[in-house]
Amino acid sequence: MLQPLETLDVFTPAECQKIIAAARDGPSREAGLVGGLRSDNTRRSRIFWLDEDGECSWVFHRLLNSVAEANRSHFEFVLEEFGERMQVAWYQADPGGFFDWHVDFGDGPVAARRKLTMVVQLSQSEDYEGGMLETNCDGVVRQASRIIGSALLLPSFVLHRVSPVHRGERFSLTLWSHGPAFQ
Repeated sequence: MLQPLETLDVFTPAECQKIIAAARDGPSREAGLVGGLRSDNTRRSRIFWLDEDGECSWVFHRLLNSVAEANRSHFEFVLEEFGERMQVAWYQADPGGFFDWHVDFGDGPVAARRKLTMVVQLSQSEDYEGGMLETNCDGVVRQASRIIGSALLLPSFVLHRVSPVHRGERFSLTLWSHGPAFQ
């Protein structure tokens, strides 16, 4: 199946706040595209990176288990590793945070091996307006859940975006799983 899969209750609201706080304790930077390129016409947000060990090991293990279970029941992709750190994205109304239509699969030794992308909703839906995570894998645009702690798992080659945030701020957590080339 190539349709994205939504999973509810990956994290509790309190756990989502703990993840945001852990991210904010570290440095942030302007978000870029695969290969480190920057384009304010494509993406405008800040990002934080979380390690799979130490303070955030519980986050990584929860996501690892969620991805493994969903992959077995829904996608059946050959996965070998999680070759990148977890990314927390911070979309703010000022300066109009967004991420235009894109795929997560790309050039480079790591991005070329991305198979599945998991995006977790860390913010309460009432904390912002706009900022919809949307997918388009078959010509039909679908909106992901805005329920805090829910996750969307999608093949990394599926088009998706975050529409502009008009009020407030939206936080999300992304993890990519990697494997051999699709055949």
